Amino acid sequence: MTDSSRVLLEACDVSKSVSGPEGSLAILQGVSLQIRSGESFAIVGASGSGKTTLLGLLAGLDTPSGGGIRFDGHALEQLDEEARADLRRRLVGFVFQSFHLLPALTAEENVMLPLELEGSRDARSRARAALEAVGLGARRRHYPAQLSGGEQQRVAIARAFVHGPRVLFADEPTGNLDQRTGHHVIDLLFALNRDHHTTLVLVTHDVALAARCERRIELEEGRVLAPATGPTA
Repeated sequence: MTDSSRVLLEACDVSKSVSGPEGSLAILQGVSLQIRSGESFAIVGASGSGKTTLLGLLAGLDTPSGGGIRFDGHALEQLDEEARADLRRRLVGFVFQSFHLLPALTAEENVMLPLELEGSRDARSRARAALEAVGLGARRRHYPAQLSGGEQQRVAIARAFVHGPRVLFADEPTGNLDQRTGHHVIDLLFALNRDHHTTLVLVTHDVALAARCERRIELEEGRVLAPATGPTA
């Protein structure tokens, strides 16, 4: 089996419920999917459909109420929070709608942060290389307030990729950007996916954007409307 045909992420009959004032509220119901190593995969749906909740479960940020999720051979629901955090640190990068950059740190220092947390001895050189890869080498000493929205998102992407993750989770990554800047950011995400063979899991309400992914599913009220579609389905 080639690496590109290997299932990296699998959800099997996953459900998620939370307690509310009127009792239990079902956010996800019976969700099953497979995501292969190195592919681009979109999760589409309207606001409130459960997209972000599903992303959080796939990334091990939360655990399902029912069903199971396997990530690189690990059953996430059987791991404690410390083990899931270690898995995320080693294998996962995140890009969110909000950039989540630390305002007191320069672009370079923001990108260095995850490397320093894992004790990397070459954090600065790797951060500089990551910023060069997203076209921001000349802006490495600038603080977030001195950067445009698109530049801040590119710093966030560099930070997400700097430790060589197996999978990148991107949750509405262009939501705070204008259309032109958003297109540039998306082009960068797909280029990094292609060039580094990093699995890209993209959460979006934009059907046209989702169509650029190799496969996609659509959620409605916490349920998958149809099996994953795309050329490799």
